[in-house]
Amino acid sequence: MENRPLEYDYTIAKMFMLTTIAFGIVGMLIGVILAFQLAFPGLNLILGDGLAEYTNFSRLRPLHTDAVIFGFTLSGVFATWYYVGQRVLKVSMAESKLLMILGKLHFWLYLAVVVAVIVSLFAGVTTSKEYAEFEWPIDVAVVVVWVIFGMSMFGLIGIRREKSLYISVWYYIATFLGIAMLYLFNNMEIPTFLATSPAGESGIGSWYHSVSMYAGTNDALVQWWYGHNAVAFGFTVPIVAMIYYFLPKESGQAIYSYKLSLLSFWGLMFVYLWAGGHHLLYSTVPDWMQTMGSIFSVILILPSWGSAINMLLTMKGEWQQVAASPLIKFMVLGSTFYMFSTLEGPIQAIKSVNAIAHFTDWIVGHVHDGVLGWVGFMIMAALYHMAPRVFKREIYSKSLMAAQFWIQTLGVVLYFTSMWIAGITQGMMWRAHDEFGNLAYSFIDTVTVLHPYYAIRGVGGLLYLVGFLMFAYNIYKTMSSRPVEERELQNASPMGA
Repeated sequence: MENRPLEYDYTIAKMFMLTTIAFGIVGMLIGVILAFQLAFPGLNLILGDGLAEYTNFSRLRPLHTDAVIFGFTLSGVFATWYYVGQRVLKVSMAESKLLMILGKLHFWLYLAVVVAVIVSLFAGVTTSKEYAEFEWPIDVAVVVVWVIFGMSMFGLIGIRREKSLYISVWYYIATFLGIAMLYLFNNMEIPTFLATSPAGESGIGSWYHSVSMYAGTNDALVQWWYGHNAVAFGFTVPIVAMIYYFLPKESGQAIYSYKLSLLSFWGLMFVYLWAGGHHLLYSTVPDWMQTMGSIFSVILILPSWGSAINMLLTMKGEWQQVAASPLIKFMVLGSTFYMFSTLEGPIQAIKSVNAIAHFTDWIVGHVHDGVLGWVGFMIMAALYHMAPRVFKREIYSKSLMAAQFWIQTLGVVLYFTSMWIAGITQGMMWRAHDEFGNLAYSFIDTVTVLHPYYAIRGVGGLLYLVGFLMFAYNIYKTMSSRPVEERELQNASPMGA
């Protein structure tokens, strides 16, 4: 009997690829609007008094962060899982009707939750907790979506033909378990219609409103244990899963060290969880806890750099591919930004440095050189690799891909350098005092000085958005071009499948 190659079913992967692009455009567009609103405050009121409520900074900001985190990034994680999972496990989604049903249910319920989030945040319905703004009905829906994702993931793992679990699968499993734990514990809340007022009145508040089960400092501790680890299991762990698959596949090079990948994995799992306290330095949190957050943050350099160095050494002896392939450029520079960001974060977590950096725009710069340079570059590279194999069409334009790379790289550099300078300037001006101990500058003095850097930040974000629109156009044209067989794709490129 002839051994025919396994036909993978990319239906779900395609659906999530499209939402990745759509939410990326929305999230980044809102980010650019916010950047220019900070540089030119009059833009907050550009639509007039009637609509300004829905377009000012405070209303748009959670939409920006949630669209990028839970829209763009999570869609990218889902899209790559439904692609990578089948390939490394050597099993097709189409082999199980239940898995296909779960996958489609996962997508459509996820889309429904996204719509609910957009409507509620535009309406100003929020818990006011960073990255956890959703009220309890949406939280319940999020848990249902996540459980369905887990059932789909472990269902595919359960019917696999490849008995060994490739390192990428380890990272995807950790993403599922980590976010499940974080989301459940941080979003424990009590609907206010179940509460009773001091006067004995029951059913106070709207039916959808809730209050946290935690209070005061405990609430802050749980929130930033969640907030920092949402970055760990949303922006780090699944993106490492992607690069461990896509860089070797695109370059034709085996991972430099499998042992180092495992060492870095367990290092991330044990260390990252305890670094969140560095968000609460110089606060009412116990001093020993602040110190622990700082120490674990510095230790975190080791597993983070372990993964990044492993990726860079994978290209050992094949650096000519970086010059030749725009796609590999994205992944190699993404790894470099990952190293850069995971050194910068621990430096900012050192108490003496944090005394200057806390509450300044240097923190904003740190977040964005990681998200734009590492997360954004890697997700786009993954989708570029997937597109020819998923849509069975050649990439429309590699020259457009190369132009996109340089435009977005310039955008990221403008963004984080302007925020570094702005942040350190802020920190130094806030601390400056005269010989009598009086503050040397008023708050408005710092705002005036920072205006040029805010404008540069807006330009940097705009360049990145332009690059992302080029990416979306390239994928769209790829989808609508002449279909080809996958073996043609392999033969046409020295990088193979």
